[in-house]
Amino acid sequence: MLVLVDLDDTLCNTWEAGKRTLVRFLFFLFRKRKFRAILYFLAGRYKRFERAKHVHVLDLDSIVEVVMRDIYPNISEEELREITSNVEETFFKFLKLYPDAIPFLSGVRKLGATVVLITDSSTEWQRKKIRVLGIEDYFDDVIISGETGHSKLDDYNFQLALRRFPSDEIYAVGDRDDTDMRGGKSIGAITILVRRGYFKSRKVEFADYVVKDLFEALEVIRSEHKKRAET
Repeated sequence: MLVLVDLDDTLCNTWEAGKRTLVRFLFFLFRKRKFRAILYFLAGRYKRFERAKHVHVLDLDSIVEVVMRDIYPNISEEELREITSNVEETFFKFLKLYPDAIPFLSGVRKLGATVVLITDSSTEWQRKKIRVLGIEDYFDDVIISGETGHSKLDDYNFQLALRRFPSDEIYAVGDRDDTDMRGGKSIGAITILVRRGYFKSRKVEFADYVVKDLFEALEVIRSEHKKRAET
């Protein structure tokens, strides 16, 4: 059995931490009299980067730099360093595992699953999250878009996981339909969408199951695994 699991907003509260960081960041921008940047964020103009593949392999510092240069093309390196340092420090104060993350990871392990984390962003950023959250030992492998050069908007990382750990019983668990679920479908996985985080209200196209949390996701996997064993 192969279980592919997402990190951000599946195992940990990235969007919630990001929102709280943004509120602090807006106060920081106000103190710096960066009113154009405040309007940019309040208007949601950053959303245009959602499907930009190059952004999906970047860490938060680099994304902040992309956005700030979009607002202020001539911003100085000194200002950028101050801004990115402020954002990163604040973000990690708020980043937490969801209460169901460890029970889920432990549960699929008890079923004998090989567990692979597939996540977007840079190597340094995602591995720091994994280390800070203390979940390194739950994974047989970690596939990060910043290492492979492919975001989850492509199916490359899912195909890579299957090549490394061949299986005819595959589950893909994540919070985003057009990446986690679509990628899972590309390799024949049973796809389980967890409705939370930034993408929780988006249209569902590729998910076989839609659940409210990882406790329900674990029950789906147990049920499907039992069906296979019985047949």
